[in-house]
Amino acid sequence: MTTVPPETTPATVRAELPLTPGAAARARELALHHVCACDNATALLDHVIGHAERAPERPAVVDGERTLSYRDLLGRVSVIRDALRAAGVGAGDVVAAAGARSAETPAVFLALEALGASYLPLDPSWPEIRVRDVLGRSGARLLLDYCGEGATAHAARAAAAATRTTVLSVPAGSEGGTPLEPSGDRSHEARYTIFTSGTTGRPKGAMVEHQGMLNHLWAKATDLALGPDDAVAFTAPLVFDISVWQMLCPLLVGGRVVVVGDDAMRLPRWLIDALDTAAVTVVELVPTVIGWLVSDLTRTGGGGLPALRWLLSTGEELYPAVAEGVPPTLPHVSLVNAYGPTECSDDVTHHVVTPADLARPRLPVGRPVANTALYVLVQDTDHTRWRAAEPGESGELFVGGTGVGLGYLNDPATTDRAFFHDPFDPDSATGRLYRTGDLARVDDGLLYYLGRSDRQVKVAGVRMELGEIEVVLSRHPAVEQCAVVVSGEAEHGELVAHYSLRSRVPSSVLQDALSAALPTAMVPRRWREWDKLPLTHNGKIDHRSLAVDRNEAS
Repeated sequence: MTTVPPETTPATVRAELPLTPGAAARARELALHHVCACDNATALLDHVIGHAERAPERPAVVDGERTLSYRDLLGRVSVIRDALRAAGVGAGDVVAAAGARSAETPAVFLALEALGASYLPLDPSWPEIRVRDVLGRSGARLLLDYCGEGATAHAARAAAAATRTTVLSVPAGSEGGTPLEPSGDRSHEARYTIFTSGTTGRPKGAMVEHQGMLNHLWAKATDLALGPDDAVAFTAPLVFDISVWQMLCPLLVGGRVVVVGDDAMRLPRWLIDALDTAAVTVVELVPTVIGWLVSDLTRTGGGGLPALRWLLSTGEELYPAVAEGVPPTLPHVSLVNAYGPTECSDDVTHHVVTPADLARPRLPVGRPVANTALYVLVQDTDHTRWRAAEPGESGELFVGGTGVGLGYLNDPATTDRAFFHDPFDPDSATGRLYRTGDLARVDDGLLYYLGRSDRQVKVAGVRMELGEIEVVLSRHPAVEQCAVVVSGEAEHGELVAHYSLRSRVPSSVLQDALSAALPTAMVPRRWREWDKLPLTHNGKIDHRSLAVDRNEAS
């Protein structure tokens, strides 16, 4: 098939952000920004080569019984790189990769980086129709199947056949590859694409630039003080953006990647055992999984995971009711509340949660990571122009700086709705500004995430934020998980609370708790109890499926 390579320059962004008079100066004045020097041009592979030269037998990737030293990893990268090059892959090509989270995944990524190609992960569990859509829209040069011995990506291969995409199986072995050489400036190459869910139900491919990816890796390495003695858990599904830093940041600093398989993620005790056995020092999880982990450790008396230094929360809002369980259970561990969109190279803020934070109604997501600027803007009364939100005023979050991605792959119309020329920072490394669609406010120099703008609803004539109701409900000690959705359309819509419990209480008690804290219009009239709320593949609460749930609620 004909390949349509992604654009790799800031020219992909064409839209201008309309501003009210004086808005640009005020936004610059109120912006949260963090500027520091980072080497965002060098290939990650060059750092791996350096570690292999200095300590070739140091473990790079641990995957169950299999361990790749830095020398072994380079051998795998060389063999895969040569196979890709022989198949015609070159600079600017998009390569779809299908395989399980494993020691092969970072090797595949680095092999593509060596060629200047762009990594596009596919989930082997995706249905064929979704894979076919992604392959067709991405213009992938080929499908790389690294599912491993005795396995194959059946749906992906079927989709490749339907779209006439070449399929290449990853060759075995670490010997015989041609030598890997350091490369030059890679700043503006499209490094990877993650297809995220769109509001239309059709996924969109967020392209991340090399300089944005490296900037985020350096931000993680600096803010977490990572070094050669660290072991970072590789836990995330490969189509979840956090998988990228989890498998690459340890390699930047000479540490080791610890692959945590899907089986270990199924039960808290299995996850704890996997982290403990591998002496993991850093793990990032969604809040739901953090809650399960803390509950299990509490039931068994705590005192686990002695090697762990950092526990990061990301992907959805971390409620104080979940966070407050971490200090007494893991007193030696620092809890970080991280926030960021896929379109901006992953996390754009980090915040180490303090005891004082736990008394707040909502936890801050903190301050920007390196070379990132955050702007909270509000539309004027006719919804045509933007102005800066004043301190404490809620608005919509825009992100500028090095991490802002290239837009959506081969989708200029969607790109134009979310990416703009940066009107605030003439020295921006990208010249781009991203509209997150998230509500936020700034208080005392800290950013607070307030939920999605598309979760602002009007019920019975009253405008409300569903996340605000969820925050209050989550504070009840009996509530384990909760989500509030709207059932019905327009004036017939009504609030429905979905929840699971730690201890038995009738829904009327929960309803009374909300009535004591919220206006009557914001108190759900319908309640549905679950053993566990449904989750997306990334471990987040699946609000979309709850909104269409037809089972009876009281």
